[in-house]
Amino acid sequence: QVQLVESGGGLVQAGGSLRLSCAASGSIFSRNAMGWYRQAPGKERELVTTISSGGNTYYADSVKGRFTISRDNTKNTLYLQINSLKPEDTALYYCARDLTGWGEYDYWGQGTQVTVSS
Repeated sequence: QVQLVESGGGLVQAGGSLRLSCAASGSIFSRNAMGWYRQAPGKERELVTTISSGGNTYYADSVKGRFTISRDNTKNTLYLQINSLKPEDTALYYCARDLTGWGEYDYWGQGTQVTVSS
């Protein structure tokens, strides 16, 4: 059974930074692409960023230059460094496993809340 557990969210002022973590267990972490999604109140869940098993990355336009995804396969952990936070970044952030590497996410964490005050 795959488990993904996010941490690192919190309340931060605009312009601040946070680093989110996603601890994975129950599968061979290094073999899978991973992604971060977020969902703001009243909005649909959106894909923020992804990282392939080989380290290739993708970022949504809204976060390019501010967010950095990374992974430590020795620790089975996915990270999301968020800089220059904006109030519109307020959301519940989820990590997810991409089963095939083609955007087929099959396991999700419970989410960690990021709230940005203006």
